[in-house]
Amino acid sequence: MGYPGKNHKQYATPKRRFEKTRLEDEKRLIIDYGLRNKRELWKAQSVLRKYRSAARELVALRSGGLSTEDYQTKKDQFLNHLYRYGLVGENADIGDALGLKVEQQLDRRLQTQVIRKGLARSPKQARQFIVHGHIAISGRRVTVPSYRVARAQEPEISYYGPSPLTNDVHPERSRIARTGMR
Repeated sequence: MGYPGKNHKQYATPKRRFEKTRLEDEKRLIIDYGLRNKRELWKAQSVLRKYRSAARELVALRSGGLSTEDYQTKKDQFLNHLYRYGLVGENADIGDALGLKVEQQLDRRLQTQVIRKGLARSPKQARQFIVHGHIAISGRRVTVPSYRVARAQEPEISYYGPSPLTNDVHPERSRIARTGMR
């Protein structure tokens, strides 16, 4: 986010506005992940773009004469950051960082994690639960659907304590359980 007096755009719009294949892919991703608009998708793509450019810089530093231990330290820090957010595996390499897809970034959103844990029936319902304050991480309410969930926070996602959804006999909980059985 940064300093409020120095706002800057957090995404880049596509160069070609009406490219058919891109529009179809964007529509599919918006439906699958329950995004509100294309801006949310473009933000995720911008984050991945920054990761890929950082990986390319690391490759350039390696061939540019940086000492082996400095290169290894920077590489380990970068890959550890990606691992913490669940974007790469434990024994990942720079090539894995260069091959990141937007789906991997969207999978790390709180909205998607709520569906995967079975706390909501659909992406839209997950978004509503989050915005209305029914979802918590480590007991703290989170109301941002695009919140990036770290790997360590995944098991700590649950319903917020005072929320009526914590009650097992809540009608929506039974609907969610029935949907999960199918």
